[in-house]
Amino acid sequence: MSAPPAGAPRRLLRRLRDAMAGRGTPQAKLDRVVRLIAADMVAEVCSCYLMRAGEVLELFAAEGLRSASVHKTRLAVGEGLIGHIAARARPLRIADARAHPLFAHRPETGEDIYSSLMGAPLLREGRVTGVLAVQNRARRRYHDEELETLQIVATVVAELTANGAFVDPAELPAPEGAAGAGPVEGQPLSGGLAWGRVAIVRARPPIARLVADDAEAERKRLADAVAALRAGLDRLLARAPDGDAEPRDVLETFRMFAADSGWLRRIGEAIDSGLAAEAAVYRVREDTRLRLDQAATPYLRERLADIEEIGERLLDHLAGERPGPPDDEGTGDIVAVARNLGAAQLLEYDRARLRAVVLEEGSPTAHAAIVARALEIPMVGQVRGALGRFRDGEPVLVNGSDGRVTPQPEDADLAALREQAAERARRDALYRELRGKPARTRDGVDIRLDINIGLAVDAGHLDALGAEGIGLCRTEIPFMTARSFPGIDEQTALYAGILEAAGARRVVFRTLDIGGDKRLPYLPAAKEENPAMGWRAIRVGLDRPAMLRHQLRALLRASAGRELCVMFPMVATVAEFDSARALLCRERDRAAARGEPCAAGLSVGCMIEAPALMWQLRALLERIDFAALGTNDLMQFMFAADRANAATLRRYGVLSPPALALARQLARACAAARVPLSVCGEAAGGALEAMALVAAGVRVLSMPPSRVGPVKAMCRSLDTRPLRALLETLYDSPVADLRPRLRAFALDHGVAL
Repeated sequence: MSAPPAGAPRRLLRRLRDAMAGRGTPQAKLDRVVRLIAADMVAEVCSCYLMRAGEVLELFAAEGLRSASVHKTRLAVGEGLIGHIAARARPLRIADARAHPLFAHRPETGEDIYSSLMGAPLLREGRVTGVLAVQNRARRRYHDEELETLQIVATVVAELTANGAFVDPAELPAPEGAAGAGPVEGQPLSGGLAWGRVAIVRARPPIARLVADDAEAERKRLADAVAALRAGLDRLLARAPDGDAEPRDVLETFRMFAADSGWLRRIGEAIDSGLAAEAAVYRVREDTRLRLDQAATPYLRERLADIEEIGERLLDHLAGERPGPPDDEGTGDIVAVARNLGAAQLLEYDRARLRAVVLEEGSPTAHAAIVARALEIPMVGQVRGALGRFRDGEPVLVNGSDGRVTPQPEDADLAALREQAAERARRDALYRELRGKPARTRDGVDIRLDINIGLAVDAGHLDALGAEGIGLCRTEIPFMTARSFPGIDEQTALYAGILEAAGARRVVFRTLDIGGDKRLPYLPAAKEENPAMGWRAIRVGLDRPAMLRHQLRALLRASAGRELCVMFPMVATVAEFDSARALLCRERDRAAARGEPCAAGLSVGCMIEAPALMWQLRALLERIDFAALGTNDLMQFMFAADRANAATLRRYGVLSPPALALARQLARACAAARVPLSVCGEAAGGALEAMALVAAGVRVLSMPPSRVGPVKAMCRSLDTRPLRALLETLYDSPVADLRPRLRAFALDHGVAL
């Protein structure tokens, strides 16, 4: 069967609008909707499943299936192809559905005679609220245009469902959590303790205006709203005090997002399909959310909050509303409770009243968390069901240091709050005092402290933190958020921005570490049983040399006039490093031959993550200018323990005797070869872990920005000599974890942890 004509989405949306404007019960309207979709998309079946309480998908309406199956057929999330669409929150199209291993036979529906299936999730606020599907008897290969049409229609149906057009919202799943006493646990995002009364940040109501006939008028409304959005960000930027570097950097990044031509182009295309401007913004935002939320990489998911906030603010302007926190006439201290919160929204709260933030989502390196730490506002994320658990006006105690939120705190809790707040203030004052001082131990050992970053905005924290440079720049983040592979000019501008923000400080760029849990949406990848040990990082670069050479060319251009520090990830053999370095030298020679801008010098390093390199150290150290021990991957390979598996996550770690013995062996080999060694994995940011690594011989630590202060305080209070002597007695110890012994040492010797 042929694909629908170009005007199909607009025509179908008009028909759906007219159908919804007519009289009838919600069920009758939904029945009309599925009939119209089936007819317009030349499908024998159109079915609509809605999510019910208990994570069950119930067939609410169907054209082409047996009417007796409506409200009788139910599927668990993940069950059958419909459940699979809901579980993945991604569309699916199959020419022979019955042959698919996930096909679930439901005899009451009479769908046995249908072969092909195409379905799309109904998405709202990042949650799956149902599934819309079409089926045909023939083995039909649905075209891209048909899938796009179904997804556009699914956007409309999801909004209509949310506003009660098809079903009483009370019958749909309630938010997780239940109001009640007792502390709840979450993830610490910004330290400190605070008390205040809950101020719930409500979810946006359903969009009332979904379909529009005049695309030009909608594009004009969009342009006006974008202009208002940019003006609002400019006003926020003007209000930000000069001393608040992090908030200003975040707002600059938001302003960049608001001017992104690709994002605005996709919204314009959605308007051309027949959606109103509001629905088009929502459609593109949900599509972006879908792509980023599937990524297992925490840093990438954290950028999702920024994109969501820009979309939310644009929707406010389209509705003629003022973006910002809810209006509140009160004068007391408040604790904002939300599903998620954007950095700009956080900045619009009255700083004299906002005491803390509690989020159902959130992550440590999201921009909102960065701003919260800069403003010293306690923040706890990953509090499951927070919106349903806490009530407006309810007093809560928020401990941003241990991730605990206590409703209705008692007097003893508030006394502890005052005591811990005083201790926190003393620590913060110490970290500020240490910013300009070296990380030198009491016995005179100098330790270099660098930070890990992923975007240019993160490079602006060096002065405020007292860090010496950027020991790990993860270059893959912008690649994972793009819809296509970034060109050389685009990459060059990105890397130049990072170097400019870092000033004269050293920046180590890690080449693309993709594959495994970090997928590029535009790079096909085969399903792998063990993706962490599969086609990833330098293996991808060497198998796709044009991709790696383009990145290296951009890095060389961006580093014109200064030294370029490049580090290759996931190298398992010396031959792989040689091949990668040869590509870099070829690009340098090419630039020189053409008279193009190029780095003034090269420093080439290698990530040591594969244990195999420990048996090739001599040959490797003859070739590299620096080495970096990546504890995250090295530990999982060394102990055969998947770091994404909760059952094995805490069983093995860098504070085990074999891990520290390996660090000592590597440190000694690098020192003998005069090759600088850093640790840039997660362990470098833990004060206790950093203490042990320093005693094992490591002299460079690269960590998340928030950990520089605590690690520097540890270094300046440490005498390495007695700790080195202690470790010599423990490298062969049969115990699994040296943490208790190391904590006892720190306590006995006055080491600040």
